[in-house]
Amino acid sequence: MNSAEIVNIEDRSIPQHVAIIMDGNGRWAQRQGKGRVAGHKAGVDSVRSVVTKARELGVKALTLFAFSSENWQRPEKEVSVLMDLFMFVLTKEVKRLHKNNICFKTIGDLSRFSKKLQQKIAASEQLTKNNTGLVLSVAVNYGGRWDIANAAKKIAAQVLNNEMLLDDINEESLNEYTCLADLPTLDLLIRTGGDVRISNFLLWQAAYAEFYFSDVLWPDFDEEQFEQAINVFDQRERRFGKTGEQVQLK
Repeated sequence: MNSAEIVNIEDRSIPQHVAIIMDGNGRWAQRQGKGRVAGHKAGVDSVRSVVTKARELGVKALTLFAFSSENWQRPEKEVSVLMDLFMFVLTKEVKRLHKNNICFKTIGDLSRFSKKLQQKIAASEQLTKNNTGLVLSVAVNYGGRWDIANAAKKIAAQVLNNEMLLDDINEESLNEYTCLADLPTLDLLIRTGGDVRISNFLLWQAAYAEFYFSDVLWPDFDEEQFEQAINVFDQRERRFGKTGEQVQLK
């Protein structure tokens, strides 16, 4: 990053909630002449870097797309290694997160994971639940359509049990049953790896988020790359349906 791109934190609009689609691990490994799994392992270092920078900049919530509901279609060996890597990272990294006052959460349907992994996830969340710093949410076996359908199912149950009236269903009440409803509204969604799509990630939450697409493969996405995305966000005019003139007057 050159000096012209560096902006003082105090002068910037920092997103309160950032989400990242961490794409490009497999391609990174292939370019290194290694197996795809090596890319996933290298990507853990990028997670550490981005979490560190997010804390430094004052981001309140960071949500990472680690494993989608569609990723089960990948080769069985790769899925197995990803599960082992997730278990390893939970064992090794959660203590570090706890030491840094970071609250760790997961979103997604955990029922397909092994009992051992589910127990490890629960223990990690329990350990960090009272931390008051950055909220780090990891999306595993998650899909945006699943999230919305799951919220609709919960609301339907409320209506059937006479705990909610049909007329009470609106955007605000539905939102309460979606993942991340207790966090700040999503401000910025980043995707690495060069693809320009959001791949069924946070469909509900991303309604008014700013999108930032990077050609950098995830294992090469470091603190400098993350700060560049923040600087681009700062330059965006967020209108939320209003005119540019209305926003500028405000």
